[in-house]
Amino acid sequence: MTTDTFLTDFHEVAQIGATPNNGVDRQAATAEDRETREWFRAFAKERGWELRVDGIGNQLALIELRPGSPYVLLGSHLDSQPLGGRFDGAYGVIAGLHAADRIARRVAADAAEGGAAPQFNLAVVNWFNEEGGRFAPSIMGSSVFAGLMNEDEMLDVRDLRGVSVREALGEIGYLGTDERPEIAAYAEIHIEQGRILEREGIAIGAVDRSWYTQKLDIEVLGEQSHTGATLMSDRHDALLGAAKVIQRVHEVTDLFEPETLVSSVGQMTLEPNSPIVVARRVHLVADLRADDREVVLRARDQILADIREIEAEHGLVINARDFDVRDNQHYPEQGLELADQVALDLGLGSRRIRTMAGHDSVAMNRIAPTVMLFIPSVDGVSHCEREFSRDEDMVAGVEMLAEVGWRLVHGALASDADAADPVPAHAFA
Repeated sequence: MTTDTFLTDFHEVAQIGATPNNGVDRQAATAEDRETREWFRAFAKERGWELRVDGIGNQLALIELRPGSPYVLLGSHLDSQPLGGRFDGAYGVIAGLHAADRIARRVAADAAEGGAAPQFNLAVVNWFNEEGGRFAPSIMGSSVFAGLMNEDEMLDVRDLRGVSVREALGEIGYLGTDERPEIAAYAEIHIEQGRILEREGIAIGAVDRSWYTQKLDIEVLGEQSHTGATLMSDRHDALLGAAKVIQRVHEVTDLFEPETLVSSVGQMTLEPNSPIVVARRVHLVADLRADDREVVLRARDQILADIREIEAEHGLVINARDFDVRDNQHYPEQGLELADQVALDLGLGSRRIRTMAGHDSVAMNRIAPTVMLFIPSVDGVSHCEREFSRDEDMVAGVEMLAEVGWRLVHGALASDADAADPVPAHAFA
């Protein structure tokens, strides 16, 4: 397929759930999410690929290249944050579909000339609820697929309106029952969501590790009372306590060297949420991330100590529990070397890079050899309507993913006993 076809498809999908400021709003299991899924389905059906939807709503397109063999899986996610960017996740899925189409065509051409069959089959995935904006935790579909989260527990998770994952997937027709394929390897391409590649003028980042991540689920309990009739000294204001918790979450980064730790509170709900009632309950989620696990744990302990002080000062009860803890993940050296070599063969500049953000590849790396690739992000902006990557960078990434996928289906990350002969470099037209 041509470069123009990929770009046409990418910009077409960007119109689904489009916002006035060039972003998208396609939260998991919404009508807009369903529309992107139907687009994925049509792309695969047009090419005669097998379609599956598993029990957590992961959508897969399977291409049989070697009957009975496991699958090399390419993909990312089509869901977005509220008022998010049009590149995050969607680029990786659409790139995966186009890379898979190129690989399938090339395999057919090789077979017509008497070439050897690939060692593995090929598939493309649209993971469910990677973003976690509607249903927490994030990276849900791939984590269930990898056996890191329990499917029934995740299906029972509810959004802020009380709708469960099970109900939402059923409503859009994507609560599946299909069998999950056996995976030989996984490759994902994504925008960097950082400034390194753009700043250094490098086309491809090969991700070597992920940061340690953990969240704190925090519930602040006070007493509901009249804002006009309750003396200040008699108040037990849950919102005031929550505000001080948020401030401490932000300030904890000052205890470490600059850029060592990032922290935030991105979601908060309060009850009863009335303009004339002192809040009785606030729920919030704090997010802590660093390359060094010990840094995160030290920050967590400091926040818990701060919480005890805020409780005593304002007569509150504050419950905090660990939530969505993700260890550092190191991607296999063999996959990094593969990415380095492919980039060199295609004439693309590349470098090793870490990911501060979580991705589906972090889950998949637990169960299969995984290659994670980045392309540049303009200004490093993400989870924002201003998120942007240039067409030429996206196109280079598709070429990169197609060649990586080609070598993977020929056993590039298989064990030495099973690996196929080295596959020659090839730039897809």
